[in-house]
Amino acid sequence: MPKMKTNRAAAKRLRVNGSGRIRRGKAGKQHLMRGKSARRLRRVKKNDMVAGVDAERMQRLLPYEF
Repeated sequence: MPKMKTNRAAAKRLRVNGSGRIRRGKAGKQHLMRGKSARRLRRVKKNDMVAGVDAERMQRLLPYEF
């Protein structure tokens, strides 16, 4: 059986943490920062977790991470 391919776009955007949950970055920090509050920008800097309903699909994109 041939090797499975990792989705490279997903591999660059997602990481798996120690407990097996998938970590992702938050959107909204690329441009147009002047109109956003400092509080909002601080929150956007931090990582977030992929929702449970989406996690199964993400696992299929990253077959060798689990």
